[in-house]
Amino acid sequence: MINKDEWLAVGLITSCHGINGQVKVKSLSDFEERFLKPGIRWLQKENEPPSKIELLSGFKQPGKETFIIKFQGINTRNHAEQLKKLKIVVKTDKLPKLKKGEFHLLELINLEVKTLENDELKAIGKVINLENEKNNLLVIELFKNKKKVHIPFVKEIVPLVDIKNNFLIINPPKGLLEL
Repeated sequence: MINKDEWLAVGLITSCHGINGQVKVKSLSDFEERFLKPGIRWLQKENEPPSKIELLSGFKQPGKETFIIKFQGINTRNHAEQLKKLKIVVKTDKLPKLKKGEFHLLELINLEVKTLENDELKAIGKVINLENEKNNLLVIELFKNKKKVHIPFVKEIVPLVDIKNNFLIINPPKGLLEL
């Protein structure tokens, strides 16, 4: 289960935009209002405690998963430069309620990874991280050699996620676990 005292990254400030303190944010969330609707947000540098800041405005760049946003008190390009690589985070107890069968990506961390071999489930590793650059990737540590492999989080490769029983099943294409 999700720890209610943890923070979840929903966006990453990648660069400045213009000269008036706006920043470009890469979305790590399915909820666009986090970057569009004015209000209090939290910024976090690496593993430091998050700090509060007010979002004044934002818009989505056409055809992209990036947003241009404006924070209160950030009025110059130099000031915006200082925000690069900061994460926009939300408290995990503020996550939206999901429908039955849906889950938050954060819930995948520490799930046991199993494969179906000869009609038997075999535990091969566990999910240790998520990467969300262009695609959602599960970072799995294999039990047999502690090797870390990246698995695309798509239905064809991850056909079943069972949060309640703490595991997921993967159907990796031949050779994927050897990469």
